[in-house]
Amino acid sequence: MTAPAAHRTLRPAAGYRLAASVRSLIFSAYDPCARIAAGAFWWAARTPVGPATLALRPAGGGELLAEGYGPGAEWVCERADAVAGLRDDHRGFAELAAAHPLVAQLAARHSGLRMPATGQLFPRVLRAILEQKVTGTEAYRAYAATVRHFGEPAPGPLQPLLLPPEPAAVAAAPYWVFHPFGVEQKRADTLRRAAAEADRLERCTDSAEATRRLTGIRGIGPWTAAEVVRIAYGDPDAVSIGDYHVPNTVAWALAGEPRGDDARMLALLEPFRGHRGRVCLLLTAEGVHAPRYGPRMPIRSFARY
Repeated sequence: MTAPAAHRTLRPAAGYRLAASVRSLIFSAYDPCARIAAGAFWWAARTPVGPATLALRPAGGGELLAEGYGPGAEWVCERADAVAGLRDDHRGFAELAAAHPLVAQLAARHSGLRMPATGQLFPRVLRAILEQKVTGTEAYRAYAATVRHFGEPAPGPLQPLLLPPEPAAVAAAPYWVFHPFGVEQKRADTLRRAAAEADRLERCTDSAEATRRLTGIRGIGPWTAAEVVRIAYGDPDAVSIGDYHVPNTVAWALAGEPRGDDARMLALLEPFRGHRGRVCLLLTAEGVHAPRYGPRMPIRSFARY
């Protein structure tokens, strides 16, 4: 078995839940870049010093062992606590959560859930753009096919694990390369524009700067930006405005209203400002969803057009 090039021992607070905390970093159980296997979380990344794989595995006494593989092993191990969500600052949230009985209940029930901060923008930009205006099944198929087309094997013993695509390769690809993956020209062009700006995006110092730069790219709006900064920076206040389901979920959970728009969602979340995205995360973790009416959105295949 391949030996890790770097390792680090982390000491989470009592009750910390690894799988629940890193679930947002995994796009289905078959994600080619991240997965949970044999009780450990595996995450492939292109770091500033080279490709790497981070493994996070529970150890005795409630400790968490971080192991890094590849040229970027030291980088991922140094950032392992952030990836695990252990830098998540939830101070003051309990007082805000007390404003609503359900939120208070969920905050207590999911007290071991933490928000990761990967420090990696482009992999999340890739996923978020491919999720625009399509079903989850369509988005995953496009994401997996894109990663497999551009990706390379990740360092370490877990195979097949792939590195996220190199932004320069995505930017240089003509839009029709993405067509067989089920991606129409609009999303393909948006992805290529974002890939061309990847270096500038990765140099953003905080969530606010990244949001400004992201929304300055044609084809990227507040929904995509929020999806990115929530993961790259662990932003607990990032709300996905324009989402198909979240406004209804928030309206149902916090006000008993089966339908809501963005304005209503933001009004209901206002008492939790600073942690509005965390409230949405708790609702997702609990499996809360509004009543469903009418047919579901059809699954299409742009590759056939």
